[in-house]
Amino acid sequence: MKDFFSKLLNGMSIGIVVSLIPNALLGEILKLIIPHAPYLQHVVDATVIIMSMLPVLIGVMVGITFQLTPIQIASVGIAAMVGSGAIQKTAAGAFALNGIGIVINTGITAALAVLFVKWVGTRLKAYSILLVPTLSILIPGMIGLTILPFIKAATGLVGVGVAHVTSMQPVVMGAIIAVIFCLIILSPISTVGVATVIMLSGVSSGAANLGICAAGVGLAIASYKANSLGTALAHVLGSPKIQMRNFFFMKPKIAFPMLITAAVLGALAGVFHIQGTPYSAGFGLSGLVGPLNFMHLAEGGWTAKNIAIMLSTFFVLPFILNVGFIYVFSKKLKMIKSEDYQLNFE
Repeated sequence: MKDFFSKLLNGMSIGIVVSLIPNALLGEILKLIIPHAPYLQHVVDATVIIMSMLPVLIGVMVGITFQLTPIQIASVGIAAMVGSGAIQKTAAGAFALNGIGIVINTGITAALAVLFVKWVGTRLKAYSILLVPTLSILIPGMIGLTILPFIKAATGLVGVGVAHVTSMQPVVMGAIIAVIFCLIILSPISTVGVATVIMLSGVSSGAANLGICAAGVGLAIASYKANSLGTALAHVLGSPKIQMRNFFFMKPKIAFPMLITAAVLGALAGVFHIQGTPYSAGFGLSGLVGPLNFMHLAEGGWTAKNIAIMLSTFFVLPFILNVGFIYVFSKKLKMIKSEDYQLNFE
């Protein structure tokens, strides 16, 4: 059972990073350039479309991690897309992209599809190419679509909990929200989805964003010895979710330094009134979404004071605090080591 969920989360992690990285890296930066180069809008549109293909990529990568056949992998991909909610039918009968869907339901559907295609195995012989994709839509795909509203509502409860925290005193609220989002970014739950459901904005969004920054920067620092530099940077430029498997099923303690860093940064969000939007709340440093949104919303805009706050809270302090806490937990307390953060994408 542990091996099953380990492979599932590993596949989900890769699919999430691959689909979100292009928009995260290019989206906000290109928005600054597009007024002077309108033709670049096509690039942004393309990255948004790729984001909406996240369910298919999750299904495909999950299928690959389970070493399924090509037909089975493709079937898991289409089943995951059906159960994700990423595509909706409009009143006019057209189909419209609906963001990235509900990530946790995509994972559930992908898991059901893997179990289904493994159960079918070679029973269908020469008819596999005809029946496996179709049956994957009819059985695991439709099950995923049926439970989608309930999973969406359950995910919304997490958002309600976060919203309740926003009624507290800003400094305490910021610390708690940052820690919550630091944990959510290491789970199958979509931080963007949670933030969007409850329309997390203002200081709450800024704190959430800094919590994700703490996770991304900290995991990059802690993991670079066990992985390649590119993989380490993927925690920041892509998503810390690539550590989901290690966090959930191997060593939850690997996140202790990042959680403490998140609490400090979240409190500073309340002190310095660091703001954001529901979209920026879920991305951390990816594509500089968080820092740029803070600068857009900060009173006075691009002043020397705001730039100093942005550089300190989004870049300097996440690095310094994580280095310090990682040293304490690895060298002094002997609770973590670099091998705990090893990832294998082969």
